[in-house]
Amino acid sequence: MPGDPLTPQTTWSQYTASIYLTGRRSVIGSYDHRRIEGKAREVMKDNHSAYMYTFGNAGTGSTYCNNLEALEQWRIIPRMLRNATHRNLDTTLFGVKLPSPILVAPLGVQGILHKDGELATASAAANVGVPFVMSTASTRSIEAVAKANSDGHRWYQLYWPQTNEVTLSILRRAKAAGFTALVVTLDTFLLGWRPHDLDTAYLPFIAGVGVQVGTSDPVFMQRVGDGGLAPRPDERTPFPLDLDAFRARLAAGDEQALAAFTLGTAWLREGHSGTFRSWKDIAFLRENWDGPIVLKGVQTIQDAHAAMDARVDGIIVSNHGGRQVDGAVGSFSALEKITASPRVRRAQEQGMFTVLFDSGIRTGSDVIKAIAMGAQGVLVGRPIMYGLALGGEEGVEEVLRALLADTEITLGLCGYRNIDEIWGKRETVLEKADSPHRCAKL
Repeated sequence: MPGDPLTPQTTWSQYTASIYLTGRRSVIGSYDHRRIEGKAREVMKDNHSAYMYTFGNAGTGSTYCNNLEALEQWRIIPRMLRNATHRNLDTTLFGVKLPSPILVAPLGVQGILHKDGELATASAAANVGVPFVMSTASTRSIEAVAKANSDGHRWYQLYWPQTNEVTLSILRRAKAAGFTALVVTLDTFLLGWRPHDLDTAYLPFIAGVGVQVGTSDPVFMQRVGDGGLAPRPDERTPFPLDLDAFRARLAAGDEQALAAFTLGTAWLREGHSGTFRSWKDIAFLRENWDGPIVLKGVQTIQDAHAAMDARVDGIIVSNHGGRQVDGAVGSFSALEKITASPRVRRAQEQGMFTVLFDSGIRTGSDVIKAIAMGAQGVLVGRPIMYGLALGGEEGVEEVLRALLADTEITLGLCGYRNIDEIWGKRETVLEKADSPHRCAKL
């Protein structure tokens, strides 16, 4: 809850005690991630296209299932009679000490789930002490999100614009707004094959929603229209978004709809143009960003080594939650191979390279598995968006506090006191099962 007396320095498991002692009911309706997903679907039943845009998958949904099954293949081995009375989840990423290894993943177009969009999520993350990663596809400006995040830790995720001048403008703004690390997404130079969105022709960008990083950017806006347009730093997108009604207004020649369509499609051409970058292009970002650079979407040892050769600071092992390529390897299976590389492990131990994990984290057990497999931090996406849809800022806080409490409790029950005791120790903390549970596709 906003204003909750718990602080990042408090034992996370005290959140559980506070629920039992006060009888407080959750605003999200449950602490079971499967039930939260169902509740989010129910609360958005009148806006189902927006729900599916956020929570749907590429193709048949097989990669989404592969993500969950790859985690299920590994089981934790609890140890007994070990002194885990006092526990913490502290970790350090890029020289910054953090109260846990959990980060809020970059999630676009949050304004179609809740009226406050990214402002709610950024504020909740700061309240809990969890780093917030802002998406280029946000429905609020860089500056507005930074203000909502206040003194929280924040990173900026880049959907790499086609135009260098626009890219440089965004990087300058992000740095000025206190974003300390740059996350470059590599797997979305064009949008994946998503039947659920195609069935309803649902793409919020065409209505000017999710393009607010662009509409607040002076360089981008100067390039749009005859003589350019003035930036809109405080723009708030409509909620709920009725895309059919927008199309009707557009067809009728509504000037506001036409302006939104023009800006939305122009921003799409910048960020999802179909122009693919190569490894040599990373040098441009390295020259123009003063801070850590992390490449998101790496799934192979070869690409992990290429990232090291490109002198970036880290990678996020991710397949975009299964939203880009159907039939792809589960992200945790990719993490297993990448962190088994002696070159990667040496660089991690020397503090020269950081490996983070994304795609499939749902529970505290998942977090522990990822850390034991060699990840130094994990990014969480869908569960946080369920919380946003169900309760705005308060809902996001509840999801984060619940995940942190679950992680800390499970860590102790397995006989460990801190993250260092399990990091990279797959041989003693985990074992691989023969037959994982089958997941139900969305």
